[in-house]
Amino acid sequence: MRTPIIAGNWKMNKTIREAIQLVLAMKDELDAIQGIEKVLCPPFTALSAVKLLVAGSSIKVGAQDIFWEEKGAYTGEISPVMLKELCDYVIIGHSERRKYFGETDEGVNRKVKAALAHGLIPIICVGENLEENEAGLTEEVVTRQVKGALEGVPAHEVEKLVIAYEPVWAIGTGKPATPEGAQAVIGGTIRKLLAEMYGEGVARKVRIQYGGSVNPANIGGFIAQPDIDGALVGGASLRAKDFVEIIRMAAQVKSEA
Repeated sequence: MRTPIIAGNWKMNKTIREAIQLVLAMKDELDAIQGIEKVLCPPFTALSAVKLLVAGSSIKVGAQDIFWEEKGAYTGEISPVMLKELCDYVIIGHSERRKYFGETDEGVNRKVKAALAHGLIPIICVGENLEENEAGLTEEVVTRQVKGALEGVPAHEVEKLVIAYEPVWAIGTGKPATPEGAQAVIGGTIRKLLAEMYGEGVARKVRIQYGGSVNPANIGGFIAQPDIDGALVGGASLRAKDFVEIIRMAAQVKSEA
């Protein structure tokens, strides 16, 4: 059984003070929910504060990006050595990194390897944009991104990581994929590809999330799908009530399955 994982990607939001307020508003309720792995991904500036606040609870912490070198003349970058004291997970290859900062499949691959080498668990984001979706290129794009991200990564490491299927056209638009559509990509493309690359045993162990306009009203439909193992939540993770409700709903659906 794969333990569902729901991560809140705060993106470039929340000062340290605001981050503390948000965590305090939901920490106790989140901690009480069982059966779901819960991850908060604040901006770098708030990682230390959030780490201290959730210490001793069942809540994990994740970073939003990483650089592949351990140290050096890379102004503005954050290394895996710096992050491993502060978090358990790291988001890699988010569509916003690819779009605004020119992140490539090769760069994603280097970051994935760096994270794994230092005991951090990557949450690798893949997904097609609207133009690619409408052109029927979803499978081709997602396959290329998964293969690129995992190039040279051995099976025993792949088992640990998380993949987040985030169709770019659904992120922040309020227009999510349908649960059935997300399942078709996650089960029919991503998990099938992992089986071809690493064997069925590994493919069954990898947790694959859906991301893109996830909210309390639709999480149940996604989590009920056989191959969807959670969600990478954006805007709703900035609202304590909504994020708690998303995780509560997910736990309820899984417990009834």
